[in-house]
Amino acid sequence: MKRFLIACGGTGGHLSPGIALAEDLMARGHEVTLLISRKKVDTRLCEKYPHLAIARIPGAPFGWRPGVLARCIWGQSHSLVFSFRYLRQHRPDAIVGFGGFTNAGMVVAGRLLGIPVALHEANRVPGRAIRLLADLARRLYLPPGVRLPGIRGVLVRHTGLPVRREIRRLPRSEARQKLGVDPEQKLLVIFGGSQGSGPLNQWIEDNLAALAREGIQVYCVTGLGKGREGVREFPAQNGSVVRAWFVPFCDDVASLFSAADLVLSRAGAGTLAELVRCQTPALLVPYPQAADNHQLANARYFEQQGGGILIEQPALNTLKQEVLDMIFNDWLLNKFRGNLCRMSQETSSAVIVHDLEELTSATMSPDPRQSAAA
Repeated sequence: MKRFLIACGGTGGHLSPGIALAEDLMARGHEVTLLISRKKVDTRLCEKYPHLAIARIPGAPFGWRPGVLARCIWGQSHSLVFSFRYLRQHRPDAIVGFGGFTNAGMVVAGRLLGIPVALHEANRVPGRAIRLLADLARRLYLPPGVRLPGIRGVLVRHTGLPVRREIRRLPRSEARQKLGVDPEQKLLVIFGGSQGSGPLNQWIEDNLAALAREGIQVYCVTGLGKGREGVREFPAQNGSVVRAWFVPFCDDVASLFSAADLVLSRAGAGTLAELVRCQTPALLVPYPQAADNHQLANARYFEQQGGGILIEQPALNTLKQEVLDMIFNDWLLNKFRGNLCRMSQETSSAVIVHDLEELTSATMSPDPRQSAAA
């Protein structure tokens, strides 16, 4: 049995794959602790997994604005002190980081204490934290086809994003029954990621009545504190009643995506991995302020692989027609689902678990950088 620390807090896109990897490591008999942030989104998601050991780590995200930068420096200082104390007390066999500056202190402390570090980058444009910390790692997991120039002494493996076990495609009738939506009407899901999307929420508010007239029901995950909650009813052209559901958070993504005919979504790597696992076609509107515009790169790859269609945010005025053209085109939706089925065959977590076991084995060769220094 090995002891692993998984630093994955800060956003759902970091935390969800951390949970997935933790469960797979535990299934192999290993001991795992998740290191999460103090944000509400982390607390809310972890409530579903009482069997997982959790520790909260201080920290703050990076930004160039003076106030944000000052909080980042202060938070990272506290994080580094916390990390040294925690690692000396628990002495894990390896640390796995899923990116983000919330986890930087633990990665730095682990490297200085001689604990093997592995880093995972889910996006097709590696984030600033991964770029800065990569040279401290023994392993770097990158998406297929993605390169990170300039790193030395790091073994790179190309693999996708671990997805939680409960996220899998369900029968459409079962998923719709769980959500309480009409089994016969078309269903459009609006999903702005773990923190929601103001522009997507506003778009559906502006177009809700028009979609309902066409017989399209809507299930919108607004994000915590980002929209009105409840159920609304509208008349359709054929005289039937069409409903729209607005919820701040959804902890049953498998049912949500499996029930949908089409998902309108941002393009975070975690969301895309879950869409692939549930084989759900999507219209992707990348968040334009994402660091290094990485969501646009994610969405382009998803579109190139045949999982859906990319619409950039300045073209939101064309979105309603795109929704109507796609959601009633069963041939096209089935084509997308077939492509997504092909994409879902990858077993990312199994590859990473095997590699981590190799990394922490007693027969593992020494760090090539330490050998060179000697």
